[in-house]
Amino acid sequence: MDTKCGPQNTEATLKQAFDYAVNQNLSTVVVASTSGETGVLACNLRPKSVSNLIIVSHNTGFRSNGVQQMAPELRQEIKSAGATIHTGTLVLRGIGSAIRNKLHYSEEQLVAETLRLFGQGIKVCAEMAAMTSDAGLIGNKDCVFIAGTSRGADTAVHISPAPSNDFFKLKIRHIICKPFAF
Repeated sequence: MDTKCGPQNTEATLKQAFDYAVNQNLSTVVVASTSGETGVLACNLRPKSVSNLIIVSHNTGFRSNGVQQMAPELRQEIKSAGATIHTGTLVLRGIGSAIRNKLHYSEEQLVAETLRLFGQGIKVCAEMAAMTSDAGLIGNKDCVFIAGTSRGADTAVHISPAPSNDFFKLKIRHIICKPFAF
């Protein structure tokens, strides 16, 4: 894996995370995918023991009002491969972004910036743990979460999740991989 963040790490990150999941007997892996490309690759690399693969996309309107960033054909390919797609509001963005844009501060932004001290991928993994917990997709069992910096995947984390209303009960158990330079 490259020491720098970015999409060049995607395949190596996915393989390392899936190997970790297999070795730790974790059957659920959650992967961030904005365009759908990382989600499709995750479906193609998924080992049989990962029975629950969840792909998390940005909420519709994330960049432009009414626009979904994941390509419809890739969304269909992911679904056809048997993975679940969760499209929802990012826990550390949501209404806090509207408050920050108006008042220049939000508590969500403070939490997000603190998590980014470890890298963008760590922030996204923690956020997905709360989002998928909120959606009832993972229960309260430990899972592997995979995310990246801007595009692709460069970070994988073993997390004991918690719903967003109990966000500080979430536990980052193990950082499987993350870029050194971010």
